[in-house]
Amino acid sequence: MTPTRSAVIVVVAGLEPLVAQHRRALEVSASWGVPAHVTVLYPFVAPGALGPEVHQRLARAVGQVDCFEATFARTGRFGPDVLFLAPEPQGSFRALTGAVCAAFPDHPPYDGAFDDLVPHLSVGHDQPLERLRGAETDLLPGLPVSQRICEVSLWTGHDAVASWSRVATLPLGRHALR
Repeated sequence: MTPTRSAVIVVVAGLEPLVAQHRRALEVSASWGVPAHVTVLYPFVAPGALGPEVHQRLARAVGQVDCFEATFARTGRFGPDVLFLAPEPQGSFRALTGAVCAAFPDHPPYDGAFDDLVPHLSVGHDQPLERLRGAETDLLPGLPVSQRICEVSLWTGHDAVASWSRVATLPLGRHALR
């Protein structure tokens, strides 16, 4: 099936061993094939319009933000039915979203549904509180986890099992290890 949506994300591979089991059970995007991540911009440009000009503009935008270290040391909630891991510091994730939004103003994050975008890595979404509490209890002893963030990825897919895939990886600014 042809992809119908795209997203710009930061893949957090260092957290995958800790969160994979819970995400498979509690977060629908895991079943779609989307790895543990922090969303930079979703929804993004329609997959059929992801040509070289869009890739270049996206590369310029994310290149404005330097590589950074992110630590995931605590959980957080959006209401009673969403569990996430909170990255610190948040500033660089916010800067990435800001740079990409400035380059693509016709694509507001989450279609403009939220006034404040809180960087997060979703573990469970639209799930009963008891299941989320169980996942949280299991995850906390494995934290903190830190990862150097030096790239974003562009993914496309649709709402079906194993339908999403990475189509591009773009480096942040000063991507050499320090």
